[in-house]
Amino acid sequence: MIVLSSDKIPISKELDMVVFRNRLKELAVKIGMGLVNQTKLITAASELSRNMLRYANGGTVLMEIIKGPTQNGLRITFSDKGPGIADITQAMRDGFSTGKSLGLGLPGAKRLVSDFEIKSTVGKGTTIIITKWKNG
Repeated sequence: MIVLSSDKIPISKELDMVVFRNRLKELAVKIGMGLVNQTKLITAASELSRNMLRYANGGTVLMEIIKGPTQNGLRITFSDKGPGIADITQAMRDGFSTGKSLGLGLPGAKRLVSDFEIKSTVGKGTTIIITKWKNG
């Protein structure tokens, strides 16, 4: 996979999420991603950035336009230095929530993207990498 461009945005307040979503939309349009896939990507990315702000007091988002074997896509890396996730398997179950939400966040975001990877260490933070291909 080849990285064609990258852009990093810190997320520390609600307004940062607006800037992030707008920039993500610009990149999706730039690679010719259709509206349905744009909506799926932005919905997943919004959920993950909101979680980062809510549970870890923010973090950083790295957006990359990538070239795969057959098409271009967007890879977004969410990194925080929050409390981490003790049980990733449990956190990925529909209906699980540590807050007062419906618990659709992580598994819902995973269903909306092409690739989803999560790494977390309790006390050190969480990194989630999602990829959405232009046509998938």
